[in-house]
Amino acid sequence: MMPFTAPADYVGTVTEAGEPGADSLCFVFQQTLLLVGGDAPEAWLPVHATLSGLGAEPLRRLYLGVLGGRSCYAFEYGADTAAPPGMSWRGLRMLYGRLDDSHFALAGRALQFIDWDRTHQFCGRCGTPTQHRTGERARECPACSLIVYPRIAPAVMCLIRREREILLARSPRFPPGMYSALAGFVEPGESLEQCLAREVLEETGVRIANARYFASQPWPFPHSLMIAYVADYAGGEITPAPDEIEDAQWFHIDALPKLPNRISIARRLIDGVVAEMRAD
Repeated sequence: MMPFTAPADYVGTVTEAGEPGADSLCFVFQQTLLLVGGDAPEAWLPVHATLSGLGAEPLRRLYLGVLGGRSCYAFEYGADTAAPPGMSWRGLRMLYGRLDDSHFALAGRALQFIDWDRTHQFCGRCGTPTQHRTGERARECPACSLIVYPRIAPAVMCLIRREREILLARSPRFPPGMYSALAGFVEPGESLEQCLAREVLEETGVRIANARYFASQPWPFPHSLMIAYVADYAGGEITPAPDEIEDAQWFHIDALPKLPNRISIARRLIDGVVAEMRAD
């Protein structure tokens, strides 16, 4: 299972079957930080019976559904809420590989729902406080009937092949020495393939051909869906876009730079394509 992809035994729904039980699994957030217990190399999630140790009332509670027969809830607490003894607030990235895979995947979904609920308390059209819509994951304005669903921002990623080389680039925001595949957000009225060609050309001056789908990955930082492709080089000289690309180079598959963390689809894309090229 890829990180942040819903596990097979998860049933998502918004209809609660009463109040949380003592053993209900809880995804408790403080902004983007998740409450976990334990220490390296393993971490665990609290159940509802342990939340009394927070000594505060939650800002919001959302029902997530059922995972492995257990009801699951997402909570948000205020920034001044201290973690109970033996627990701590942690960012999701640092919990990769430490938290149970199914719990980690659902935590990504819970984080996006909490962020959406927090940022849509008022109608964007008339300013009236919104309400949860019965039977679906949505908030509705009681005054003008505007309905708002959780936002997903599609973004494409492209790894370009040229003989025994791949094109990698680095953003000024990347850790020192790290390079990755090119990526960008899809614009309104644009197909994924059109976005792919535009982003690569704008960021590097390179043209592509024969784009083919690789895989996709939900990415809850804060609400993206990453859609990865591999394509062939079709011409152009590398000309990095100012302010977006610090450097871009062709790298031989046997001399790659520092790559993204394995949590990301970028790393899976690079590893998969390089393995295929080495096998040719």
